[in-house]
Amino acid sequence: MSSKPPRRKIQVRNSGVHGKGVYAVAPIEAGHKIIEYTGERISWQEAQDRHPHDPANPNHTFYFSLDSGEVIDALYGGNNARWINHSCEPNCEAEETDAGRVFIRALRDIEPGEELFYDYGLVLDERYTAKLKKEFACFCGTATCRGTLLAPKR
Repeated sequence: MSSKPPRRKIQVRNSGVHGKGVYAVAPIEAGHKIIEYTGERISWQEAQDRHPHDPANPNHTFYFSLDSGEVIDALYGGNNARWINHSCEPNCEAEETDAGRVFIRALRDIEPGEELFYDYGLVLDERYTAKLKKEFACFCGTATCRGTLLAPKR
């Protein structure tokens, strides 16, 4: 009797970091393309018009900003990739193709039971005040946590 590898490599369940999270249910090798971030493609203006998805939690969206200036809104037509949480020490990365598709790829080998994370690296034009950083607080708890989902300004 041969044991077949599981068809699915990931599963959504409650996260100790924030809300729901995505977990490996089978080993994932470094470099493996795990899942595409899908959803409705909209203009930045449409994303602004839809904001916030949840008035009680206005900075929680399923938006993924693209190099083209468009936004993927995973609230509409999104898949399980929308539940991948942020970490300042991620085990995955988001990679945009020339065609504007976004894939989540493993940065290192990931064991079953590990939660998947990528660095959201949010960029805002406004000045990063303490208040703004708190609005985009990070809860990853890693040794190098910068305390915010915002990307460092260079």
